[in-house]
Amino acid sequence: MSTLSHSQIWSAIDALAVRMTMTPSALARRAGLDPTSFNRSKRMSSGKPSRPRWPSTESLAKVLEATGMSLADFAALAEGQAAQVRSQMPLLGLEVAAHHGHFDQLGYPVGAVWGVAVLPGHAEDGAYALDIADTELAPIYRPGDRIVVSPAREIRAGDRVLVKLVSGALVVKRVSGLSPTQLSLVGLDGQTPDLVLDLADVVWMSRIVWVSQ
Repeated sequence: MSTLSHSQIWSAIDALAVRMTMTPSALARRAGLDPTSFNRSKRMSSGKPSRPRWPSTESLAKVLEATGMSLADFAALAEGQAAQVRSQMPLLGLEVAAHHGHFDQLGYPVGAVWGVAVLPGHAEDGAYALDIADTELAPIYRPGDRIVVSPAREIRAGDRVLVKLVSGALVVKRVSGLSPTQLSLVGLDGQTPDLVLDLADVVWMSRIVWVSQ
C-alpha cells in the first residue's frame, strides 16, 4: 500500500463504492465512519498551497471489513488491475452552482446540496461536474451537456474556465490572456469582446477539463 499514490487510493475507494452501488458517503456510513470521511473536500487541505490528505489506515481497514474485500484486492483495484472503473464526483446544475455557499474559497465543492455523477475513468482530485440546462453557452455547450471542472489544474491562455468573481457572479469563459495582475476572458465561441479583470476581482478560477455531449 505504501507505493500507491494519493490519487490511486482515493480512486480505489470511489471504485469500491461504485462496485457496492453506493456513494462514497454511504460507503463511509456502512463502515461505521463519519459520512463525510470520503468527501472530495476532505481529500485536499484548504491551505495554500493545497496538500493531499490521505485516508487513515483505520478507516481503510473498516471499509475492507465492511465490504469483505481483501487488502490485496483493494491494492489491485488501486493499481488499475481490476475492471475499468467508473468514477464518482460531486454534481450540481450550473444555475444552482451560481448561488452562494456551494464552493469554498479555493473553488472546491462544499455543502450537502451536491449530488453524484458517475463518469468513465478516474476522477481528478477535487474535480466536479456541472449540468448545463439553458442555451446561454450555446453552441459550445448545450442543454443536457455535462462539464467537468478541476480546481487543481494549471490554467493557461486558451483554456476554458469557470470563474467566481468577487461580485458573486459565476462565469464560463475562455482565457485569452493572463498576467500577474490581470485576467482577460472571451466568450467560448471567440466572438464576444474580451472581459478584462483585475485578479483582485477574482475569487477563484478553475479549468474545464471535459464535457459529455
